Amino acid sequence: MTPTTELQKPVIKTELPGAKAREIIAADAQFVTPSYPRPDYKLVAEKGYGVWIEDVDGNVFLDCNAGVAVCSTGHCHPEIVEAITKQTETLIHMCGTDYYYRHMPALGKKLDEIVPIKSPTKTHFANSGAEAVETALKLAMYHTKRQKFISFFGSFHGRTMGALSLTSSKKAQRSGFARQALDVVHVPYPNHIRSPFKDVTDAESASKATIDWIENRLFQTTTPPEEVAGIVVEVVQGEGGYIPAPPNFLKELRRICDEHGIMLIVDEVQSGMGRTGKMFATEYYGIEPDIMCLAKGIGSGLPIGVCVARADIMDWHKGAHASTFGGNPVCIASALKTIELLENGLTENARVVGDYLQNGLREFMRKYDCIGDVRGLGLMIGVEFVESKETMKPAPELRDKIEMACFNRGLIILGCGANTIRWSPPLILTQGNVDVALAIFDEAIEASI
Repeated sequence: MTPTTELQKPVIKTELPGAKAREIIAADAQFVTPSYPRPDYKLVAEKGYGVWIEDVDGNVFLDCNAGVAVCSTGHCHPEIVEAITKQTETLIHMCGTDYYYRHMPALGKKLDEIVPIKSPTKTHFANSGAEAVETALKLAMYHTKRQKFISFFGSFHGRTMGALSLTSSKKAQRSGFARQALDVVHVPYPNHIRSPFKDVTDAESASKATIDWIENRLFQTTTPPEEVAGIVVEVVQGEGGYIPAPPNFLKELRRICDEHGIMLIVDEVQSGMGRTGKMFATEYYGIEPDIMCLAKGIGSGLPIGVCVARADIMDWHKGAHASTFGGNPVCIASALKTIELLENGLTENARVVGDYLQNGLREFMRKYDCIGDVRGLGLMIGVEFVESKETMKPAPELRDKIEMACFNRGLIILGCGANTIRWSPPLILTQGNVDVALAIFDEAIEASI
């Protein structure tokens, strides 16, 4: 099947998964590591176009996950395909850590123009979000000559050993790997619905409670501020449940960092690159990070991560940190074209269509007692399922059931946190697509409760 203007709804032709899909799933079980955190439903993708994914049996799904917030410009956007194809005809690899080519300074210059860090900045090129985070950790330790970090419960920063020390969204990510590699202390993220602190009633009181814990408990006991290299924070927690930070929280973290010479490291691997209706979610909060980590949506599907920092911070010596494949010219060609498309309308579309989607989901929150919260920015929206609004007890099994019911009806969504469904569709999503997705979601909830 090829994309047409007539394709408005998913097309499910076979049982799911179909015969061809089952063969591939069986081969995967035989030859591929079992460590991947796949959901209960079994999607075997064959091709993608725009907001649509076709599986190996010819079933077509409306994709509201975008490869976990990666395919920001949609699947196989023709301008992205053209940019990638053109670059492969001239230079695929030459190892930018040993040699020079125009692509790395070109993307570095563009990032210097758009990130919420005052110029001058410098960029280190990696291959993933976890690698970008590892870069930020090493850079903060090198620059401050300190070794401790503060992270937040519910956070996800990657599964490599340094990034894993920060990560705390699920025990499965850390189980079996003994002690953490870095000296990291975790504190509650200011989520007022799930706050462990007393007298928390809203986002502002949750924020104050967390800041008070850092300053008056951690700094006074186990974690002297003069030993802290960095505070690492997601502006919108991703795997933890799509939870935006309260309005004043990042400003208070900025203040703490300024007072104690700590690096504020902002992880926008999932929230960056237009997803929230601004190029970076940080822009909603009016603060300037010292170091930023980006990946996922920056490459429209190609593996690229970047760590951007103030130039006076990225002052390490030759050979201090490098990567053979980081800064690959094909990936950079895709990233530059992605940013161009984001600037030329897709970021604004994420804001407008995201508001439309969130309004529709809030109608469902009023309709269904099992929806405890709808939250998010732009096209980064979380829907939290509970046993009832009265108890607000998490309902993870119901969440999983709804996720499966959506798949069987041709809608691709994915869980996050203990009991939340995330919406992270391509930023080309239209209001017409939203109407189709909401109708399926409504049916799935109705059939699952």
